[in-house]
Amino acid sequence: MYEKLLKAVTAIGNPKVLVVGDFLLDIYVYGDAMRISPEAPVPVLKVVEKKTCCGGAASVAADLAALGASPICLGTIGKDDNGRQLCEKLKSQNCDTDSLLELDSRPTICKQRFIGLAQHKHPQQLIRVDEEVDEPLDDENYDRLLELYKQKLSDADIVCLQDYNKGLFRKDFCEKLIKLAGKSGKKTIVDPAPGADYSKYNHVSMITPNRMEASLATGFEIKTIKDAAKAAEKLKSKLSLQAIVITLDKDGAYLKTNELSEHIPTVIRNVYDVSGAGDMVLATLATTIAAGNDYKTAVEICNIAGGLEVEKFGTATVSADEILSEIIRRQQKSGSKLKSHESLVLELDWHRNCGQKIVFTNGCFDVLHRGHIEYLDFCKKQGDIVVLGLNSDSSVKAIKGPERPINNQNDRAAVLAALASVDYIVIFDEPDPLEIIKKARPDILVKGQDWADKGVIGREFVEGSGGKVVLSPLVEGKSSTGTIDKMKSLWKNKK
Repeated sequence: MYEKLLKAVTAIGNPKVLVVGDFLLDIYVYGDAMRISPEAPVPVLKVVEKKTCCGGAASVAADLAALGASPICLGTIGKDDNGRQLCEKLKSQNCDTDSLLELDSRPTICKQRFIGLAQHKHPQQLIRVDEEVDEPLDDENYDRLLELYKQKLSDADIVCLQDYNKGLFRKDFCEKLIKLAGKSGKKTIVDPAPGADYSKYNHVSMITPNRMEASLATGFEIKTIKDAAKAAEKLKSKLSLQAIVITLDKDGAYLKTNELSEHIPTVIRNVYDVSGAGDMVLATLATTIAAGNDYKTAVEICNIAGGLEVEKFGTATVSADEILSEIIRRQQKSGSKLKSHESLVLELDWHRNCGQKIVFTNGCFDVLHRGHIEYLDFCKKQGDIVVLGLNSDSSVKAIKGPERPINNQNDRAAVLAALASVDYIVIFDEPDPLEIIKKARPDILVKGQDWADKGVIGREFVEGSGGKVVLSPLVEGKSSTGTIDKMKSLWKNKK
């Protein structure tokens, strides 16, 4: 699963995602709350900062852009300063805003949150003020939106409907959007509004209700995984869906498709703010599915993205690099330094993007001794990440003879993995490491001083790629062969 997730995130590419929904501007007013007003028993907020963010469908678009997708925005805003600010923010993130209708008849939906800071930190929301009109549009504007939708649909790889229950998704309008997408062969993913009637979402590819929303839609409270399975089955059948994922906060998510019914757990995190978590889930699912991943892989990745988002305050984006970092962090935490060639390449690409220097060395490391320890410590001092290419058992036999290795490749790898100086271990079968060096593309290639006259394998490739070769001093009298010969001698004398 680990390698599959790495590959999926690194191969997201730049899908075009048509986002239809309620576009909001989120305003956060931060201030020090140091005293109570003499006029009423309320805190006095001394403003220190004002911040604007994309909310609702605009938040989905911002999340998509952070993941590397190209969002196409379709909806309405008011002819007001909040609308102009929202468009500017979306354009700055390379979102297509040509299909956002400016209307005189209603304001840009705005949620203004006042955040009190204790001791200039520890933010706590005091009150939220909403500015909105949540009545349906008139027929003329629905017709305008449908024409824009038809124009943009041909360019899109997938469609997202973000329903915040602000009047846009009148039943007949929603049904037309879904039908047009289906005729165009485009998947449609919906983050539904809370409510008991989901009939307007019939025949979408996937819906993503949270625990509370799915409880309202099914008429029973979802407390357990068994409840989630029952709700998923009911909604999938009733709405003729390809898939449904019910997000279950700390319990992860429950996925139901034609092929599987599965609870997908997540890592329990410190939840700081759930604002925007549903937007992040929708954006991640759309991006990963548009890139060709199956529903399960998409849900596993959105579990990670949603978890990262709730650790941030306010409506926040999560980048593909952050998701990659989390996948790699979890794998490293599991203690496994031994990598396949494919996963090594993916992880090293991430380390390079972080500006870290890759060091490569190789060897048999049959019987570990002081010379090995000092040699690997030397490697670690040359850069940030040390990759150790370990000769496989068959490779050692070809080099050292039929009686070697003394320790098999798994035992050798396990001992080396316990060293802090080694970050990754990759086993290779060839008699020399040239092919794995080409895959690892190290910045620094390290070999022992004894290779000065023999010629370092991989030197030409590394130096030709802008890297360098460094020779390490040796600890005199220390080698695996010498240690093994001494053990044999002692054994003979004992006999």
